[in-house]
Amino acid sequence: MKARVTVTLKTGVLDPQGKAIEGALKSLGIDGVGSVRQGKVFDIELDGADKTAAEAALKAACEKLLANTVIENYRVEIGA
Repeated sequence: MKARVTVTLKTGVLDPQGKAIEGALKSLGIDGVGSVRQGKVFDIELDGADKTAAEAALKAACEKLLANTVIENYRVEIGA
């Protein structure tokens, strides 16, 4: 089974990398960019077919390793 974990900064947390990307896009002449927030995406392949257990395991991984829950949110999506 495949899963995707998306980690993003919480609202209100400064995002200097996002600001740098925003500036670079504007310097490249890409118009209409209001703001940029950057994050992380983890594509994970799991053994087994129990989606509930997989989601619980990935949430534990996020809490312990993949996300800094003080400043980041995460979302777990389980595929087939």
